[in-house]
Amino acid sequence: MKESRVYNYSAGPGALPLPVLERAQDELVGLPGVGMSVLEISHRSAPFEQVLRDTENNLRALLDLPRDYHVLFLQGGATLQFSMVPMNLLRGSGRHADYVVAGTWGKKAVTEARREGEVRVLWDGDGEAFTRMPRPDEWQPDPKAAYVHITSNETIQGIQLHWEPESSPVPLVCDMSSDFLSRPISVERYGLIYAGAQKNAGPAGVTVVILREELLERIPDNLHTMLDYGVHVAKDSMYNTPPVFSIYVVNLVTEWLLLEIGGLRKMAEVNAEKAELLYRVIDESDGFYRGHAQSESRSHMNVTWSIADSNLELLFVNQARTRGMHGLKGHRSLGGLRASIYNAMPLHGVRALRDFMLEFREEYGL
Repeated sequence: MKESRVYNYSAGPGALPLPVLERAQDELVGLPGVGMSVLEISHRSAPFEQVLRDTENNLRALLDLPRDYHVLFLQGGATLQFSMVPMNLLRGSGRHADYVVAGTWGKKAVTEARREGEVRVLWDGDGEAFTRMPRPDEWQPDPKAAYVHITSNETIQGIQLHWEPESSPVPLVCDMSSDFLSRPISVERYGLIYAGAQKNAGPAGVTVVILREELLERIPDNLHTMLDYGVHVAKDSMYNTPPVFSIYVVNLVTEWLLLEIGGLRKMAEVNAEKAELLYRVIDESDGFYRGHAQSESRSHMNVTWSIADSNLELLFVNQARTRGMHGLKGHRSLGGLRASIYNAMPLHGVRALRDFMLEFREEYGL
């Protein structure tokens, strides 16, 4: 099985660590000491409650999470959070929300927020073709805003915020779907963090939400039950049946990060090394490869580039696939090429892609 696995550079669902997959495979028929699969087990049972506690504790350890933050395991992906955030924090507040639009996902978040109240675009990268994130001197939230929202990593454009904003006294809300658990963060700077798990944290089906206690007081009355953060906090993410298998795999991934990788600081070092291998090839290609992102905003998660002769891009994708490298075609809205090198992508996988890029340029470059 190991020998037949390919390198998965897909933007999501992304690669999972092989040790995690092997353990999930080993325990699929029956959890140790339980005699039932995690796919069958009651979410109200003691064994699953232990899985839930372990997953939360692992996240708290990895993120050094302050005690006044809640951890929720919800469904609907980050896309549902585009609506839940303004429903809970903007609706009926009499204030506006500030949004940073640095790429496709920030743009989508604004569309949903405007259904709930007034939105001000704090910064918009559209005029520069979404090639960079805002700089610190461009960060000026309105102190009267209900909150300020940013996407820390835009998967389609391959840009990432490499500094952490200050928004006090305005709560900072961050969509971290594609770089969650890839590096240490200062959680106390954020009022709310959300992340679809299917990039770095686990499989599709569960969304992690980290919420500061004080924000619960802002939630308006009479929200639909399943869209109220307060309900999910009160019921420990089990108001209804949670995505048990997805949470179980997040537990395995967070354990892998703690015990095998050695925490988020070490993970960040590995991720930076992986990204540098590919960006160096692009920079030293004499224009054969052209990176999309400006250097200060280059993502360590999603490397995006094009080939000067765009007719060669399909050939690149097809030849890479014959070598066991899948998912390198760029997003349909941007074109070009993209390598998503999330936590689980091993260093040798990135080296394989680097070597292929060098060989391809040698054969087809001028």
